[in-house]
Amino acid sequence: MSRWERLKQLDSVSLQKLDELYSGEQLPMAVREYLAQWIEDQDWEHASRDTSRAVVLFQVLLENLDNQYSRFMQERAFLMQRNFRRFKQDFQIYQEDPCPLAETINWFLSKEQEILEAAELANEVQRLEVQQSSMELEKQRLVEKNIIDFKNKVQAMEYSLRGIEEQQDEFDFKYQTHKMDGETSLPLCHGYNCDRMIVGTADAAEKNEQVRVLQQMINRINESRMSFLSQMSSLLESFDSLLCMVLEELEEWKSRQQISCIGAPDDTNLEPLEKWFTQLGEGGFQLRKFLEKLEELQGKLSYEQDPIKVQKPILQEQLDLILTSLLKSAFIVETQPSMPQGRGPLVLRTNVQFSVKTRFLFKVPELNHAMKVTVSIDKEVPQVKGYRRFNVLGTLSKVLNMSESMNGGMVADFRHLTLKEQKVGGGGKGTSDMSLSVTEELHVIHLETQFDLHGLSVSLETSTLPVVVISNSSQQQSAWASVLWFNMLRADSKNLLFFASSPTASWSQFGEMLSWQFLSCGKRGLNSDQLDTIAQKLFGELPSYHSADVASENIRDTNFTLWVWMDGILNLVKLYLADLWHDGSIMGFITKAKEKSLLKGKQCGTFLLRFSESIKDGGITFSWVEYSNDGKHNVRTVQPFISADLKQIPFPEILRNFQIMEAENAPVYPLQFLYPNIPKAQAIGKYYNEKTGGERVSVCLSVCCSLSLSECISVWTFMASELLSCALTVH
Repeated sequence: MSRWERLKQLDSVSLQKLDELYSGEQLPMAVREYLAQWIEDQDWEHASRDTSRAVVLFQVLLENLDNQYSRFMQERAFLMQRNFRRFKQDFQIYQEDPCPLAETINWFLSKEQEILEAAELANEVQRLEVQQSSMELEKQRLVEKNIIDFKNKVQAMEYSLRGIEEQQDEFDFKYQTHKMDGETSLPLCHGYNCDRMIVGTADAAEKNEQVRVLQQMINRINESRMSFLSQMSSLLESFDSLLCMVLEELEEWKSRQQISCIGAPDDTNLEPLEKWFTQLGEGGFQLRKFLEKLEELQGKLSYEQDPIKVQKPILQEQLDLILTSLLKSAFIVETQPSMPQGRGPLVLRTNVQFSVKTRFLFKVPELNHAMKVTVSIDKEVPQVKGYRRFNVLGTLSKVLNMSESMNGGMVADFRHLTLKEQKVGGGGKGTSDMSLSVTEELHVIHLETQFDLHGLSVSLETSTLPVVVISNSSQQQSAWASVLWFNMLRADSKNLLFFASSPTASWSQFGEMLSWQFLSCGKRGLNSDQLDTIAQKLFGELPSYHSADVASENIRDTNFTLWVWMDGILNLVKLYLADLWHDGSIMGFITKAKEKSLLKGKQCGTFLLRFSESIKDGGITFSWVEYSNDGKHNVRTVQPFISADLKQIPFPEILRNFQIMEAENAPVYPLQFLYPNIPKAQAIGKYYNEKTGGERVSVCLSVCCSLSLSECISVWTFMASELLSCALTVH
């Protein structure tokens, strides 16, 4: 199958890219379609450097066009006949030098290959995601099935226990009757051997029969007890195994929560876990009641080699260990610490309120409003000189309350906590000379409570992910960078000296994290081309980058770090460009060389939108292509717009009204088609507002500094006429 046929079978998104690729006239799609196999079989790259080879291929191309033309004549396909005659005429411009044509065709083939590889990669990723999702669903279904089996077995054991109790009641009735007949020497507390029973009445045979019956009943009770204890032991193994499965799911949830704090679109829904913990907890406490009932039955009837005496303490200890593990794991931080107006979670500022929410996944209605949660910070402070200490202020204790959550979960939501730095002489004492900056210090919020139910008492504690505590808004960017870096690497939350060892990350981790930032603030992540552009900016032209350690290093050829630059761009997207970014109108990250390459050959007025590479606080600009009378193309770019500009005028309005002055002060609107060929009104028109002449003047003001002196004079002249027109209108 030819590559062209493979391309035609791709998804609609890839076909759209293919359509955009062939939207121009450099290589008509019809020519590519009808000469597909021949075009793919030729070495166009070699021909682009070898004139003699290019001449040969050019002549064969014209012959193939003639052949197609003749075929259409025979088929009376008038339209295609006309088109191929025009195609041949258009290709005649390469008669003198066919190498550029070979270069053009080779470029188209390389772009086709990129589309094909991207689609195949996307299909593979989707297949893996579907497979992974299917595996996760299958695992969840397995957990659900096993928990249902566990609950059924617990219920069956309840019936078995009732059977034992009924057996024992029947025995007790007959034994009491036997005693009323005058027999007092049935030593049930010492053994159940019939031969040792003493019969002291005249009806010896009848009494011996009664003793034999009683002995048989004891034997059956003993067998039932042994069977029940065996079932209990087996069920505890299932309980432990099930809990391990649920704890694995909990750890995966915690990992998803960790990266969701830095923008990952992962599912952090707790309802399945809460359901499983509750079902297992209820089953576990039901088993605990069974053991208590066994102890009660043993108190009423016991004998030598009674299995309850030996096995019940062992099973009790095993069950309590499993339940304790369940209870301790069920106490979690549902929402990590964050400030209402913060850049993101896990960055806290002294004397500014923050919130944190904890949840107990085992829903116990009896304990609603009974479990008090207390808050503290840094129970184990690293022994580092200068390491700051803090006090937590505000309401430091709340009860787990089922009315504070939508689904009736047991939640304590702390919303008005603040941190205050302790004043310690010399910046704090420590045994290590290690030095950490304020934004590299990691601190942990602790939450504690006490569980007491049915005789089981367990102290519970959970901790937040490490937070960075700042005292000034100027530290916000660096603090957020630390949070990103720590959680991107899914570091151990107990490692508070994480930044003392200068950790590195793979580019795949780093690029994925950057994409999450745009996804979280603009609902669209970064594609592979954008990530490659950023990588080249960081590491150079060679694509052999394997690790990154750019948390504090300046970007090449700049005096600012990646974090500062990226944070400024993200701020622009979040505040002013979210819609344009989300719908894909902003190409964003692209080199100037690539920009010129893309615009070359496009129709006059084609423009693209990209972020400035030189403005550290974030800027956006646009470039467009225009042609001189002799056909030479020129790519022009305006000075970037920064936050202060976009605060005054929405960016879509800047694009809508942007104009330059030509001869005789005639305004020209150079932006006509959003790359690759979408009419501006179609691409951006849905974001337009009603405009006034005065606002058009503002647009001229904002772009004047990017033009030449003569153009600026023309702009000022036009502005003056606009102002005069406005004044006359008002008058």
